Amino acid sequence: MIWMISITSTTLSLLKSAIGLYSLLNCLTIQKFLIEIFFTFFPIVLKINFFTSFDITFSKFFFEMEIGQQAFLAAMFVTLVSGFLGVFLLTRNLALIGDGLAHVSFGGVALAIVFSSTTPLYYALVLSIISAIIIYELQVREILSGDASIGIFLTGMLALGLVSLRIWGGGIQNDIEGYLFGNILLVDKESFNIICIISIVSIIFLTLCNKILLISSIDPLAAQIQGIPVRASGLAFSIVTAAAVVSMVQVMGALLVTALLVTPAATSQLVSSSIRTSFIWTQIFGFSSVLLGLYYSSELETATGSMIALVAAIIFGIVASFQFGVKPLLSQSDNTN
Repeated sequence: MIWMISITSTTLSLLKSAIGLYSLLNCLTIQKFLIEIFFTFFPIVLKINFFTSFDITFSKFFFEMEIGQQAFLAAMFVTLVSGFLGVFLLTRNLALIGDGLAHVSFGGVALAIVFSSTTPLYYALVLSIISAIIIYELQVREILSGDASIGIFLTGMLALGLVSLRIWGGGIQNDIEGYLFGNILLVDKESFNIICIISIVSIIFLTLCNKILLISSIDPLAAQIQGIPVRASGLAFSIVTAAAVVSMVQVMGALLVTALLVTPAATSQLVSSSIRTSFIWTQIFGFSSVLLGLYYSSELETATGSMIALVAAIIFGIVASFQFGVKPLLSQSDNTN
């Protein structure tokens, strides 16, 4: 009871701050200021492939426009949230939940297109949250194991989306390819608002409940003895995860969301000695993957999501090689001397 009262009172105060932060981020002056800071340190040129017969090259001037600022800030937001979320997912042994919910969100996007909706993320959000709740209940009630329930929703909702598009949507369209493989230009004003709200709420939740989530992940029985609402916090975590995954789909693509959720967090585990340092390293690896991925996707004219995923995997390979290959050799050399 004490835990719930504390969380509720803190949540109400932070929600006021979240509303103020959201209003601030929607200010064009603030967006231009953040973009100016970025290009001071990263003077890159982005070339975005539309999956059509033409390419458009964007420089700093693109990000001086509202659509460019929203697209870039959305990418930074989802990177920040995925970093925190990834650490908790690995701690809870739920690395594949992001992949499953991303495929569910694709089913929602497909249904939105079939129904001629201009806001497909709303459909994806509702469908993903419902699926996350069902998956969690199946796990808690031990009706199905975690992997089995995730696999059913992953394949089922992806199939629903593809079949719906084929029968009622006129086949796969260019916009759908962007949702599958990631296209930063899909982030319009409406999508930016959704991503901002989801990101702010997710960060508030993970900040408030980080101790509860860690304790309930490591030792659920001990958490229950201490009066921590393990089931309620787990359900809330599932809902936040579903919402965060939906916010990532436009940047990473439904097929590659796991790369940004899991790979930086897994890389951080190779070099971290504690949960706190793991959070820091995850953000470093995550932002490095996104920034380098955006740059090389423009240079090589590939989808943003696939290039970010490839860069994240390469960073993991480099860190793993150093930790388990180069570092032991250096240690042996020092001991010999």
